[in-house]
Amino acid sequence: MSNSLSKEDKIYILLGAIFVGLLVVSNIIASKIIMVAGLVGPAAVIVYSLTFVITDTINELWGKERTKYIVKLGFLVSVISAIFIRLAIIMPAAPFWDDHEAYNLILGSNLRIVFASLVAYLVSQYHDIWAFMFWRRLTGERFLWLRNNLSTGASQLIDTSLFITLAFWGTGIPLMPMIIGQFLFKLIIAAIDTPIVYLLIGVIKRNTNIEGTSSEVKAS
Repeated sequence: MSNSLSKEDKIYILLGAIFVGLLVVSNIIASKIIMVAGLVGPAAVIVYSLTFVITDTINELWGKERTKYIVKLGFLVSVISAIFIRLAIIMPAAPFWDDHEAYNLILGSNLRIVFASLVAYLVSQYHDIWAFMFWRRLTGERFLWLRNNLSTGASQLIDTSLFITLAFWGTGIPLMPMIIGQFLFKLIIAAIDTPIVYLLIGVIKRNTNIEGTSSEVKAS
């Protein structure tokens, strides 16, 4: 019996690794607030939005169970990275190192923000998986662009609303402008990333024996 990985397995693992990498990076860079064309949001908005490209691609090709596994893996790695970042912060700095305060400022997100991020992530990603398959059952093999944008758009609204509310409720920060600004950012990115989803799925199908999730959709 051969223990070597098939081409399909290697692509699945690669997509999962990219997903987890994007997720961890988004958690690290989220503390910077950016403004583009009058819209305000965290620097992580672009990186995090790209995670939906990966889950939609996996969902289309391998189905919801494998997509859920990647989402769970992303959650686990996010928790582990948050723990080790916290440990790095509380460890005593060398006496000659003068950047401890700056290090804490950038990486030391409070526990409320970490909690809000993880809750919003789980709820929105699971909704995206469900919504994508819901629209796929209605459209079959057609209109990938439609189910990609409808599932991602609704999921991004859930993610943004949950995160901003849980992270900043009661702090005096105006919630609605932040929700609207960040959500518009994500909608624009969702529209732009649709060709990327088409490209990924097309390249993978041409170079593997994967036919997509037709049987799973019919069984649902």
